[in-house]
Amino acid sequence: GAVLVLSDYAKGVLTPDAIAALIAAAKKAGSKVIVDPKGRDFGRYKGASLLTPNRKEAFELAGVSDGTRTADPLKDPGLQRVAETLLSELSPALLLITLGDLGMLLCQRGQKPFHIPTVAREVFDVSGAGDTVIASFTLAVAAGASPVEAAIISNHAAGIVVGKVGTATCSPSELVESFRRHSK
Repeated sequence: GAVLVLSDYAKGVLTPDAIAALIAAAKKAGSKVIVDPKGRDFGRYKGASLLTPNRKEAFELAGVSDGTRTADPLKDPGLQRVAETLLSELSPALLLITLGDLGMLLCQRGQKPFHIPTVAREVFDVSGAGDTVIASFTLAVAAGASPVEAAIISNHAAGIVVGKVGTATCSPSELVESFRRHSK
């Protein structure tokens, strides 16, 4: 099915009314809505199928200060509380929190969070990493991948682009090579 991606850079184009109208129209058409959120306006993303905030954005969205960072995201009480808050208040089917050098945390209501460690070998530039995650996750889901498979694919794609200078892309052959390299 079709997928609508809203990447909110908080520049004023995606107003709360515009977001609500887009989500409603997509839902009516039977499409999934994937959102990269910004800001503290909690309710504007209600109805999204998937939210893909980074750690800072997730804490801001939940209105919680971040003072608990641990090396293991599954043992980070602040992060777990934020994930539970966003899942219960916004009701997305999925919440994928990107964690920089700690990888990603995939959260679903009623299930234990799933941590995906980073595969990045060297980080030269994080520009565009979030956009790569949302684009590759969307493509994978649209092609029939499960949420966990899509998150693993997007983790590899992000690991590739942060290893390049500037805003970069990830080719299919680079993605295949990344999986080959990490399956040994």
